[in-house]
Amino acid sequence: MPREQTIASRLATIAAMAVVAFSASCTIGPKYVKPSAPVPPAYKEVGASNVSGDWKLARPSDDAARGRWWERFNDPRLNQLEEKLNISNQNIVAAAANVQAARAMIREARAQYFPSLTVNPGIANSRLSTGFGKPLGIVYSAYSLPFDATWEPDLWGRIRKTVQSNTLAAQASVADLENVRLSAQSELAADYYELRSQDALKQLLDSTVSAYQEALELSRDLSKAGIGNDEAVAQDETQLKATEAQDTDLGVLRAQYEHAIALLSGQTASEFALPAEVLKTSPPPIPLGVPSELLERRPDIAAAERAVAQANAQIGIAKTAFFPAVTLSASAGLQSLSIAKWLEWPSRMWSVGPTLAQTIFEGGLRKATVQQFQATYDQTVANYRETVLTAFQQVEDNLAALRILAQVIEQQDSAIESAGRSLEEAEVRYKAGIDPYLNVIAAQTTLLNSQQTAVNFRTQQMVASVQLIKALGGGWEASQIPSPQDLGKRPPSGDSAH
Repeated sequence: MPREQTIASRLATIAAMAVVAFSASCTIGPKYVKPSAPVPPAYKEVGASNVSGDWKLARPSDDAARGRWWERFNDPRLNQLEEKLNISNQNIVAAAANVQAARAMIREARAQYFPSLTVNPGIANSRLSTGFGKPLGIVYSAYSLPFDATWEPDLWGRIRKTVQSNTLAAQASVADLENVRLSAQSELAADYYELRSQDALKQLLDSTVSAYQEALELSRDLSKAGIGNDEAVAQDETQLKATEAQDTDLGVLRAQYEHAIALLSGQTASEFALPAEVLKTSPPPIPLGVPSELLERRPDIAAAERAVAQANAQIGIAKTAFFPAVTLSASAGLQSLSIAKWLEWPSRMWSVGPTLAQTIFEGGLRKATVQQFQATYDQTVANYRETVLTAFQQVEDNLAALRILAQVIEQQDSAIESAGRSLEEAEVRYKAGIDPYLNVIAAQTTLLNSQQTAVNFRTQQMVASVQLIKALGGGWEASQIPSPQDLGKRPPSGDSAH
């Protein structure tokens, strides 16, 4: 048999053996099973939420919170801000870039399935030593053009496990992106309603300052007419100036909320402004669903579960270190001592053959590495269950807040009505000379405090509505996480979110 046919036969035999080994390779490591998590049969607060007021739960079939959940609040300006946030918020941009890096790592891992090919042309001038009994050193030039190929068949599933681990990490990064997005959206909405609360307080104090100004003028007129006294005038002046200071001080917190909204929406605080507008929106009905759905609707839960799956894959990767590594290598090219004959067929050279590498002793390193990743897996399981428990706590917290605040607001409105009647009676008795003016001051202060408290309660109610939607996942679902096939594809240019 000619030598070239023998070489070809050997190469074919080695390739066939590699294909058979690859196709029959086994995957080392534990099979992934989604960890269990504590899920209550029903939300405790749902049964207690049948209260009067301007808040109620939505019907189970009401799914209007899906997607752009903020549109449930029917506030066009809030809608504009949220849309701006989705485009310009830098935390979202950074999280999206992390997704792209994770997708690239999948393609990096998949590249290990294929052989690597290198070329290393070179020209070397050499002189042999005269220490071997030769009278003169021999000088010669060597010309080489080698092509080297190496391939490591995935006999034990190390590469597959690495690809799987990177894919799970990419899925977790997608869920993290959605969690960052939801957090920013809910924070913007909460800051928006806090700002509107300052506008409502500003309107209240402006009207109160006007009323106190009128009362001061009346006291001065009565004093000039001999009916009143300077003490009442001084008391009115003190109350007016203190209320004006309180009114002016509202601008500090409003400016801070305005600046926070600018940051969240990716705008500079120096160029951003929101005109004053009194809050008129009531909290919308919010669909809860059943508790088991929460595991699929919260992006942080989805990210924690994908982290568990990734940790499980890492155990398999660590266990493959116990098995030998097989590498198939081949080299071919042209080599000559004459540049004129460098590229001729007789100057060809080649080598081919497998190598086997197995660690004999490493002082327990591999076993310790496996134990490390097993402990990491246990940690991610605990983190996943803690995330689930926290999610149910947040839902119940905000359900309780909305239920209680609906009652509190009714009671506070009744208190305002009573404080208004008390002020009217105090003014009548003062004008009749029965009670001192100090009683009027006290009644005015009580009414103002009650009105301010009512504004704060309504703000808490709106913020609790936003936080409840966030706790429910904002309408997101785990089914929106891209599949491993989609994540492994090269994303279109400019795609930073998916």
